Amino acid sequence: MNDKETAVRRYEISHDPTRLDTARIHHWLSTDAYWALGRTREQQERAIAGSLNFGAYDLASGEQAAYARVVTDRASFAWVCDVYVDRAARGHGLGTRLVTTVRDELAPLGVRRFLLATKDAHGVYAKLGFTPLAEPDMWMCLQTG
Repeated sequence: MNDKETAVRRYEISHDPTRLDTARIHHWLSTDAYWALGRTREQQERAIAGSLNFGAYDLASGEQAAYARVVTDRASFAWVCDVYVDRAARGHGLGTRLVTTVRDELAPLGVRRFLLATKDAHGVYAKLGFTPLAEPDMWMCLQTG
């Protein structure tokens, strides 16, 4: 096992909602994630409540080190969003392992379409099979704010 594999095995990934450190998640996203800067705590709490949430937890301390939120019907569609790895835990493949777990947990339910948006991590997600939209002109968006 190389150093990267050893480092990433320091973490347990869970979708148990009682383990989420919601204050920490809000801090990460509202202060350090370009897509969620300024998001209010109340908005974050509602987003968590309406989603399937995954956390990565340090096995020694129990402290949450990463987070991913999934908006899904648990049948055919999943939007992977709010993927965040604490700065101290980056560079060891934890984000890749987190999103792999999301994919692997939902695939047996029949989820066939996973979407996500990224400004700067295309290479990370490409390793997991994500590709640019084949027909982006089919997709539409309503932006209200």
